[in-house]
Amino acid sequence: MSLKLFALSGVALVALAPPVAAQTKPASVATLIRSVDIPYQQFVLKNGLRVIVHTDRKAPVVAVSVWYDVGAKHEPQGKTGFAHLFEHLMFNGSENAPDDFFEPLKQVGATDFNGTTNQDRTNYFETVPTGALERALFLESDRMGYLLGAVTQAKLDEQRGVVQNEKRQGDNQPYGLTRYKITEGLFPATHPYGHDTIGSMADLDAASLQTVKDWFTGHYGPNNAVLVLAGDVDVATARRLAEKYFGAIKAGPKSVRPVAPVPTLTAPKAETIRDRVAAVMVSRNWAVPGLNDPDSSALDVVAGVLGGLDSSRFDNALVKKEKLAVSVSTYNGAGAQVGTFGIRAIVRPGVDPALVSQRIDAILADFLKNGPTADEVSRVATTRAAGVIGGLESVGGFGGKAVALAQGALFSDDPGFYKKRLERLAAQTPASVKAAADKWLGRPAYALTVEQGKRDAYAEAVVPPAVAVVAAPDTPFKGTRGAMPPVGALTGLTFPTVQRSRLSNGIELVYAQRNAVPITQLALSFDAGVAADVAGKLGTQGLTLAMMDEGTARMGSIALAEARERLAASIGGGSSNDRTTLNLSVPSANLRPAIDLFADVVRHPAFDEAELVRVRNQQLTGIAQELTSPGGLVGRVVPPLLYGAAYPYAKAQGGGDPKAVAALTRADLIAFQQAWLRPDKAKIFVVSDRPIVEVQAALEAGFGDWRPTGAAGVKDFAAPMQPATPKIVLVDRPDSPQSLIVGLIPTPLNGTQDLLPVATANDALGGGFLSRINMDLREARHWSYGASGGFQTAEHAAPYIITAPVQADKTGPALASARADVAAFLGPQPMTQAEFARAINGAINALPGSFETAGAVLGAMQRNDLYRRPDDYYGTITQRYRGLTLPQLNQTIRGAIDPQRTVWVVVGEAATVKPQLDSLGLPVEVVSATSLGVPVQPMAPAPVKAGK
Repeated sequence: MSLKLFALSGVALVALAPPVAAQTKPASVATLIRSVDIPYQQFVLKNGLRVIVHTDRKAPVVAVSVWYDVGAKHEPQGKTGFAHLFEHLMFNGSENAPDDFFEPLKQVGATDFNGTTNQDRTNYFETVPTGALERALFLESDRMGYLLGAVTQAKLDEQRGVVQNEKRQGDNQPYGLTRYKITEGLFPATHPYGHDTIGSMADLDAASLQTVKDWFTGHYGPNNAVLVLAGDVDVATARRLAEKYFGAIKAGPKSVRPVAPVPTLTAPKAETIRDRVAAVMVSRNWAVPGLNDPDSSALDVVAGVLGGLDSSRFDNALVKKEKLAVSVSTYNGAGAQVGTFGIRAIVRPGVDPALVSQRIDAILADFLKNGPTADEVSRVATTRAAGVIGGLESVGGFGGKAVALAQGALFSDDPGFYKKRLERLAAQTPASVKAAADKWLGRPAYALTVEQGKRDAYAEAVVPPAVAVVAAPDTPFKGTRGAMPPVGALTGLTFPTVQRSRLSNGIELVYAQRNAVPITQLALSFDAGVAADVAGKLGTQGLTLAMMDEGTARMGSIALAEARERLAASIGGGSSNDRTTLNLSVPSANLRPAIDLFADVVRHPAFDEAELVRVRNQQLTGIAQELTSPGGLVGRVVPPLLYGAAYPYAKAQGGGDPKAVAALTRADLIAFQQAWLRPDKAKIFVVSDRPIVEVQAALEAGFGDWRPTGAAGVKDFAAPMQPATPKIVLVDRPDSPQSLIVGLIPTPLNGTQDLLPVATANDALGGGFLSRINMDLREARHWSYGASGGFQTAEHAAPYIITAPVQADKTGPALASARADVAAFLGPQPMTQAEFARAINGAINALPGSFETAGAVLGAMQRNDLYRRPDDYYGTITQRYRGLTLPQLNQTIRGAIDPQRTVWVVVGEAATVKPQLDSLGLPVEVVSATSLGVPVQPMAPAPVKAGK
């Protein structure tokens, strides 16, 4: 499992350690935590709006984050889902900005813009170029103070349908109903945390326009909000602009924090439900205190020791040693007032679930009796601290610095509470962790088991009676606040200079320096990928990668995991169609020992026979799970249809061929490793705060004397692609409240060509929220939570793929509508001048925000290399955007996409869906899910049952 471990940029940082050559011991968790600070200033407007400002000049962008003190816990009975529904409504325009909220944000190049709701709060956020800050504040203030005149019955109906499809999309996943059962099992229905954020479809259907407006009036005033500005802004500017745009909004009723005690079950409670899943899941669940309680940090450590670390107790015992489960995880989900603690185990097929339950209880009992070791506590704290710090590299988004400050202010009345949480984490001892575990996990648990079978009936699956779809009309522009502010001067992207060098054995090093963060990220990229998988033995590459970090010649899998954790290092692997990568991310203080460890993993994997049995069984279970998941089924059926069965990219069929995987041997994995994961096929990409000479010296020590063994593998792209003829392939997946529609259009393009014109043209067709496909299926018809289309770029191909999960009863009409959207765009209704301007302006203006993080730079470096683009490609792309013309884009995309060649794949319940598809004028081929890969019973050890 790969974690992104980044430190903070734009914050106060101290040196973590001496240069790598002098580094002898890993940096301690206390050292990591001491290195982090997010300086801020705050003030409160007369209307009660709390404003927090953090200055970070590393990029010419500002994160705007508005948090409202309203979430699901504030909803009374009969109004569940209202907070989340309003999150959607507040994107549909306000009185003085009546268009879709995304339109003006897209124009200015906003990145990371969205909104979310949970039990405790609703938030809206966007990162904008500095020159567009006033526009963002105008928009945020207009929907805070001037929204209700723009909320119409048509908009309410539209977003209610979108929300219901968001709910169906979650329900449609394997184990998708467990969230409801756990909430019901732990909390009384009258408890503020006793219902899920998404709410009840019945409550949403019953919501009247006036009821919804009253909800807004009671909760969304400035005195219930926190505004955070983080980035290229100072407090004087922030004060002036906050007063200008928010100062006139009147305060409203103050949210009252509900009384929400942590409930305790009077006795253990166990329930079993059935679902169409590949493996049984057993779980233990408790209600626990929220993040302000001192015990919450100790429970974070409990979760890590038991099931969060790669070397956790559950993983070591149940997965690696006893091989009773394919995976076990634990989590401590701390809300503002109450949280949940959960243990989840996926049972290995052939094992009695009762035995797994017994062993979970026994291991937990031993932990409660004896507590953790000091080393376990230290490893969890180090790993978690690095993970928390990593999420703060961005100024905004889902987990950046603005989020940390806003959450602290709203939940804990302290913007700096993130620091206290980290300090509490560092202060944990075996005794404090044991005490918290005794107090909270020694209570009765709610045990939920999910067995295989026909999914149990549930009320939320009922499709409401059909109603005529009425498009939401445009809201009149009131103009009471004047025109939307113009955009000021915008600063372009400064992409870091890329340097190239070579190790003594010829491996090329591609390097960029980012001085703001004491983190090194490294990708060891091999010219392999899915295309290199072994014909007739599909899954060989995946199993080889999975085994690479399961032990080396000098240390076993558990010792290796512990060594990674002590360094706060993440080592993982992945692959695309063209490349196989092994990745390292580590605080630069630990660079030299981490690279030594990484080199051992890469060069000396043990491929231990006992570990191979376990990991192979995990991969087989993963394949079986793919056959129960809409996305997993699509991943298996699409590649052969798109490329032809013999084409190298057609090998990308999920976890592979289960029969072949079951027969793979240690020799097969060694053969693949020696043929493909070798120095003459490798390049090393690095983004680090350390200079290239220092990084190269560490890499030279670890890899400089590495030599290839045997003949190198060869990929063969000589044969042309042979995509299927146009048709509809319907994958029968019973009990599906939604259908997943995927359209496959072969094109003559490939990734080494200049795809900027077609990619820019696609911005209007399927490339973003405002694209025609999404606005049609989501906003106009509200049949989907989100739909898109785009070019799936690889070195030798770039097909166009449409993706649209839709409610089951609208599958046929939705497919027809998507098909019509594409035909119109390529025919009588091409890209307009307004769409062209939005695409060009948005792309140029978004560049600084798009490359704010080291991870984004590292990805760009790899793409440029794969597609044979110059290293300064993104540094010069603005001029290329400005050279594009509207006729050029329309002509280019017409030449690339032929809608008459489309093959459609639909995953849904055939009994419901097939009659809708039969009238669309294409042959419909129905296949069962199991026909896409017959599950294979995992191999030895022999099946085991619980004793009586």
